[in-house]
Amino acid sequence: MPKFLLAVAGVADFVIAALLIAVSGFIFGQGPESLHGGSVHLAAYGAAVIACIAAPLVGFIFCRYGKIAPGLVIAWTPPAGALLALVPSPY
Repeated sequence: MPKFLLAVAGVADFVIAALLIAVSGFIFGQGPESLHGGSVHLAAYGAAVIACIAAPLVGFIFCRYGKIAPGLVIAWTPPAGALLALVPSPY
């Protein structure tokens, strides 16, 4: 069961990473719809993509060494953060 949950988390993480890569042109592109993000935004965006790819890998490594709970928490952190980002601001 833990490996199934890690696999589902891995699929969710890779879907989030693909979505981040797909919309990056709207943030860092040269077109009129672009936000023209700076270098700090690019570094943070790159870190988010790397975190989405690395989280399930680290989760599987933790599971392999018998630490299932920390592995699940690490693997499910990017999807949980994405769901928190969807919560509307009260302001």
